[in-house]
Amino acid sequence: MIVEPVRAFSDNYIWMILNDIRSHCAIVDPGDAQPVIQWLEREGVEPVAILITHHHGDHVGGVRNLVSRFPGLEVYGPASERIPAITQTLVEGDIVHLGELGLEFSVLDVPGHTAGHIAYLGQGALFCGDTLFAGGCGRVFDGTFQQLCASLKKIRDLPEETLVYCAHEYTLDNLGFAKWVEPDNPELLLRDDHDMALQEKGIPTVPSRLALEKATNPFLRFDVPAVIQRAEQQAGRSLAEACEVFTVLRQWKDSEYD
Repeated sequence: MIVEPVRAFSDNYIWMILNDIRSHCAIVDPGDAQPVIQWLEREGVEPVAILITHHHGDHVGGVRNLVSRFPGLEVYGPASERIPAITQTLVEGDIVHLGELGLEFSVLDVPGHTAGHIAYLGQGALFCGDTLFAGGCGRVFDGTFQQLCASLKKIRDLPEETLVYCAHEYTLDNLGFAKWVEPDNPELLLRDDHDMALQEKGIPTVPSRLALEKATNPFLRFDVPAVIQRAEQQAGRSLAEACEVFTVLRQWKDSEYD
């Protein structure tokens, strides 16, 4: 499997999943059709499917134009959200077979950022939209904090070598907040220096490995004593369980950092 990014808007990544001879591809979360069409024409690749994680416009805004331009495209997306031109609705446990690519992906329900958010897992990769970011996680919109916490726990239990393909280049900003939470985390400080150097060269910081997220991302570390202590300081009270810690961290970032 080959995966390449197409940049859209100011910080979106539209992921292009290709077969090994680069003849066909699937498109993940095309918020804008034009850069995708330009990439397809330049690379001489035929699209066979669109994979949608959730309903936000910067993830689905290009779907109708792509379907119009490439008739017959299958459009996969969450069953409980309104997705334009969708042809296949998905829930956890479903398998997406991409025959032209020789690939398949299992579907995970990962609500929280939105109520029906899904992710696609396969070939050692997770396409997780806005649920988990490099160094952070998505805001809660029409889901709940409890849902998002449970979704992140589910992702955290995947193999540590899993490559995390999120949909935005938010990494340096996220690591800035992570340093508020764990200013003395040596792995976090090393990651910050490394990813800053990548960005200075215009190189994406995504994908990241799940093992790195577990070592540096506060939203996957809500049961680590140092993180619990910092969240309790912020809340001004003791916190009884992990999802309370997560909620304090997410609300803190919402209100004081973002």
